Amino acid sequence: VPERPTLGNTDYAFEMAISNIRYGEGVTKEIGMDLQNLGARRVCLMTDRNLSKLPPVNAVLNSLAKYGINFQMYDNVRVEPTDQSFIDAIQFAKKGEFDAYVAVGGGSVIDTCKAANLYAASPSSEFLDYVNAPIGKGKPVTVPLKPLIAVPTTSGTGSETTGVAIFDFKELKVKTGIASRAIKPTLGIIDPLHTLSMPERIVANSGFDVLCHALESYTALPYDKRSPCPSNPIDRPAYQGSNPVSDVWALHALRIVAKYLKRAIRNPEDREARANMHLASAFAGIGFGNAGVHLCHGMSYPISGLVKTYKPKDYNVDHSLVPHGLSVVLTSPAVFAFTAQIHPERHLEAAEILGADIRTARIKDAGLILADTLRKFLFDLNVDDGLAAIGYSKADIPALVKGTLPQERVTKLSPRPQTEEDLSALFEASMKLY
Repeated sequence: VPERPTLGNTDYAFEMAISNIRYGEGVTKEIGMDLQNLGARRVCLMTDRNLSKLPPVNAVLNSLAKYGINFQMYDNVRVEPTDQSFIDAIQFAKKGEFDAYVAVGGGSVIDTCKAANLYAASPSSEFLDYVNAPIGKGKPVTVPLKPLIAVPTTSGTGSETTGVAIFDFKELKVKTGIASRAIKPTLGIIDPLHTLSMPERIVANSGFDVLCHALESYTALPYDKRSPCPSNPIDRPAYQGSNPVSDVWALHALRIVAKYLKRAIRNPEDREARANMHLASAFAGIGFGNAGVHLCHGMSYPISGLVKTYKPKDYNVDHSLVPHGLSVVLTSPAVFAFTAQIHPERHLEAAEILGADIRTARIKDAGLILADTLRKFLFDLNVDDGLAAIGYSKADIPALVKGTLPQERVTKLSPRPQTEEDLSALFEASMKLY
């Protein structure tokens, strides 16, 4: 694209794409008017079984009823979705011939709804057509999608702002996803009232996702060091590397996490803390939705995908699962100790925001300082003591490494390239934290 050749065919530009966002206590009651304004006649409302009985879904149903919106509800979304649970939702969407979608829930619900919208708009596509390479074909999305309004009920994924949908690919026992600006929601309705029904561990684990989104996007490979440079802007990936606009959002989200996450976990009545974490989730989403994440997320996908018997406290599910935020944060001390030799000043800045005293710190110790700061943060919040505490042992490391290797979309954004031996060492260092 550029007339002057770029060094090693690296990119020379970055692009910001985010959903429209509306924030305010009780703002969910406007959703019926939004659908009226869109001229929607057949609406698909997606949620999960647990949420279908809780106040956030009730608030949406009341608004749909008040404004006479014709809808069908799909409440069969799986917490931590799989390829099969995506396909089930896609079949429902294809049959319904909907002209708008509403997703009420955490990242699992919003991501499932994005996939349903995409494949219903492209009915002749095979499932793997849009799934990220090398697992799928990673084709660009060129079909027009229907409007999607996302109503997040957790403060974690930032999925209401991003064009990413993540699922477990059961056959390979790894998480992968679909990443395209075209699938981002039309509107994210961020209503802090919805966070008041979140149990303690869900607040904690979703908060860890925000923490890692901010840290990883701020320390990711810079956008102008990422290759290849696309020959057409439609091929520029959603995750482009750290850039000056994403940096602003990532740092701001990190400051909010440092100030409010512990308060939001410890006191469910602390409305200020919970409201701020709900915003932080969107801020970090804007940052990582364009910059991307790297090793914590790349390594988290097999940690979730290979789960044996672990069932987390406060999650009402009938299957074993490692909550996404937990699977991400358990490797964070090891990962940032590893990546800090590139851009150590950014790692040191992050440690300071999270409470470290860096007045006498040496720049070469940045990784160890950030790792220690994270360990202390997790210890204070009673987080499981590493991968061993959620059922893994050294014998599982080869399988965990094998599951990380296909995650090139994110692992290639690590500022420091890694070998299979490096990944093995990172998993080993994450077996025990304290």
